Amino acid sequence: MDIVSVDIGGTHARFTIATLAENGTVSLGEVATLHTKDHASFESAWAHFAEINGGTLPRAATLAIAGPVGGDSIKFTNNPWVIYPGQLHDRLDIDAVTLINDFGAIGHAVAHAGPEHFLHLTGPDVPLPAKGTISIPGPGTGLGVAQLWRDGTGNYHVQATEAGHIDFAPLDAIEDALLARLRKRHRRVSVERVVSGPAIVDIYETLAALEGKAIVPLDDRTIWTCGTDPEQRREHVLCAAAVDRFCLSLGSAAGDYALAHGAVGVVIAGGLGLRIRDTLVASGFGDRFRAKGRFENLMAGLPVKLITHPQPGLLGAAAAFQKEHVQ
Repeated sequence: MDIVSVDIGGTHARFTIATLAENGTVSLGEVATLHTKDHASFESAWAHFAEINGGTLPRAATLAIAGPVGGDSIKFTNNPWVIYPGQLHDRLDIDAVTLINDFGAIGHAVAHAGPEHFLHLTGPDVPLPAKGTISIPGPGTGLGVAQLWRDGTGNYHVQATEAGHIDFAPLDAIEDALLARLRKRHRRVSVERVVSGPAIVDIYETLAALEGKAIVPLDDRTIWTCGTDPEQRREHVLCAAAVDRFCLSLGSAAGDYALAHGAVGVVIAGGLGLRIRDTLVASGFGDRFRAKGRFENLMAGLPVKLITHPQPGLLGAAAAFQKEHVQ
């Protein structure tokens, strides 16, 4: 069975034709990445993708959406599109549709991706357990968190959460200073304020202040680039230190989620995790992940992976459709 799989964010909408095989596997066709600003509506982007595919599309679709998917309308923060779920069948001329939160889709992707799409980060270098809960935190523009529960026989359930918004807990003097800085602007400081792409600016400026250096304003993209590129790291030591500090905070947060979820394994997701994969492996991420006091031995026994699939949103969206309409 072929369906249209779509992954919609603020800047891009990615489309592909996904094939759902009878044996339960999901495969993706060629991906078309469209800029949301170039299309007045989702229907316009859909029509463009139809043109790319000769004017005809399968009569089923699945949409992974960066935001809540409940209600009569879905509005996006960073683009003017509005999707009306109840009208999709008529507007797109389709018979079946699945709507899923983008991080819920990542949970489905973790359930379906092969072992070649996981990079070992810390803990035992073994496959993810087939039974139990997998915690899936993913830093990007924000911090998404999902849970994947499997029963050991191939059945699974995905639970999207808002765990990125739990309170941030500092572990040392540097993080105390970071928290104090953030509290000047926010009544409460969530983990997302520290473990997300834009948060690198506050980490960088906190480190500069602690060292008594003049703060040279840099945007998050510049700090990430200078702090992860091997050659630039030598010149931009403060950016490098900020990225290293980010990896520590990510390790702490991932460990907290694993404890809270009773996890048997952890998968780091999100575009940012993939971007800093080399830095993450060489950082103190693993030490912080395990640093849970009396539960350090428990944490040391959990395999922690990074999902490296190039299109986890599209894969997961297609798998979610399969679970809802086919299985």
